[in-house]
Amino acid sequence: MTLELKQNLKLTQQLIMTPQLQQAIKLLQLSRIELIDAITVEMNENPLLEERAFDDEADSEAVTESDTVSTTAGTREITGEGDGKDDFDWDGYLEDYGPMGVTYSREHAEIPSFENLLSKTQSLADHMLWQLNLSRFTEIEKRIAQQIIGNLDGNGYLAATVQEIAELEDVENDFVEKVLKRVQDFDPTGVAARDLKECLLNQITFAGRLKPLLENIIQDHIRDLETKNYANIAKKQKVSLDEVLAAVGVINNLDPKPGRIYNEERDQYITPDVFVFKIGEEYRIALNEDGMPRLRVSNLYREILSDLSDTSKGGECKDYIKDRLQSAAWLIKSIQQRQKTIYRVTESLVHFQKDFFDRGINFLRPMILRDIADDVGMHESTISRVTTNKYVHTPRGLFELKYFFNSGINRTNGDSIASESVKEKIRKIISEEDSRKPLNDSQIVVQLKEQDISIARRTVAKYREMMGILPSSKRKKYF
Repeated sequence: MTLELKQNLKLTQQLIMTPQLQQAIKLLQLSRIELIDAITVEMNENPLLEERAFDDEADSEAVTESDTVSTTAGTREITGEGDGKDDFDWDGYLEDYGPMGVTYSREHAEIPSFENLLSKTQSLADHMLWQLNLSRFTEIEKRIAQQIIGNLDGNGYLAATVQEIAELEDVENDFVEKVLKRVQDFDPTGVAARDLKECLLNQITFAGRLKPLLENIIQDHIRDLETKNYANIAKKQKVSLDEVLAAVGVINNLDPKPGRIYNEERDQYITPDVFVFKIGEEYRIALNEDGMPRLRVSNLYREILSDLSDTSKGGECKDYIKDRLQSAAWLIKSIQQRQKTIYRVTESLVHFQKDFFDRGINFLRPMILRDIADDVGMHESTISRVTTNKYVHTPRGLFELKYFFNSGINRTNGDSIASESVKEKIRKIISEEDSRKPLNDSQIVVQLKEQDISIARRTVAKYREMMGILPSSKRKKYF
């Protein structure tokens, strides 16, 4: 057996994810709020980065002899031409970095009001504690009440048991029950209940409308209420159906989730990343720069670096500033590239979905990521990243960019229609139905066929559930 040494020449192509490319991809998929947070963190960590005021003149001086500075669309672009070891091929993954493109003026366009974007709603706990501070409680009662309030979930229900609170405060269960009854008198009515039955009963008691039939229905027939099996309630309670319907009318006016109106997460205020305006017969696009920090390299550190370059001293300081300069340059490039990509993708979406913008949701066309990717010359994964958690304000309303991508359903006449358009047609059919004789899914299928849309009953059921619409048995109204 002999050992041999051989040399082989092999050519391979390998993708290397440089830190700069990783940063660019990461920024691309961030939402607007996340991007602003990331910029704030970077500005705190990098002393060379500073925010430029909108009335500042663009500085055209060079950072060093090998760097150039240019300003386009209000964003500074710094291009390093060093030894090339930190460069990567933007064109292969996102797009060549360069001017962000034209952003049309919004001077004469209708801009949505953002006066409520920064509003903060009062939480349920804040509202309850405010009432507690205005009530007469002893110190120990106040501590127990605070424990109760602190253990309320988003719907206003008590998430802890009376025994747990009693053990924590070293008191008897009856004492906690006594305090709990007083807290349950707070607004909103029904708050601090331990289950749905107690919640509804407390609301009826507070309103002074508690009657034996109402109490029996809530205690023993919650399941029948959910399924609207009123005949079974009448049979079990030995009363007429009209009496049951009258009681159900009272119950329907109660709030099963009283804490929901103070839920801090009930509203989402969305700031769009891009605007689409219709001026004449044309749709124009403008990136939303409001609240977005406009970055530049600090003039102070540029001067320090220039002074150090003229001397042979300050090696470590010079290396540090150069490193921070590269980091700042790449962040600015990545942000600019992100904005340019959003602009180009939105421009392509408007082109493909022009009928939707002109005529409404019934004309939304089926579209997949590849359609936009091929149009703008980017990879599908890039389109997916740039359309996630990015919002566009249009004359038709506010939409996530992903909204415009949906599957197609074939019509009986050979054309295709977007799934979102089909959902809208189902919603319209249900909204126009007789509430006393609601349409079941099979009947909706028949009505869709009359509009040249052929889909299965289970597909109608799936779309209805996605829209949060109840089945016909639960949509029926008796009064």
